[in-house]
Amino acid sequence: MTETPSPQVWPTLRAADARTLIRFLVDAFGFTENVVHGSGDQVDHAQLDWPLGGGIMLGSGREGGVWQLTPGTFGAYAVTDDVDALHERAAKAGAEIVRAPAGTDYGSREFAARDPEGNLWSFGTYRGEPRTHG
Repeated sequence: MTETPSPQVWPTLRAADARTLIRFLVDAFGFTENVVHGSGDQVDHAQLDWPLGGGIMLGSGREGGVWQLTPGTFGAYAVTDDVDALHERAAKAGAEIVRAPAGTDYGSREFAARDPEGNLWSFGTYRGEPRTHG
């Protein structure tokens, strides 16, 4: 039996208001807060886990340093088993829906939304192609 490896690539983003964004991503999209380091409004590091595996890391925007990323410019795709239920949850939580649930020519059902920071999120049933190498 082959085990799926733990995620080794973590999409990372910065936020103007990281604590509000974390709460939104948990409430609207269903991420699970794993750890948040920082004090007050400052988030030095946070890890949010995705229910089907993987997750993201994020922190408060800051000038200088290696991780000088502009808040609101992130985009990601996440696999979900129930696109319509997640779309409804996201819309009720105030996500800006930029593409309603629809089928694709490659067999996925997907929708897209923006979070309060302007990041683009796409959710769908497409799980990617099987690995062709070890």
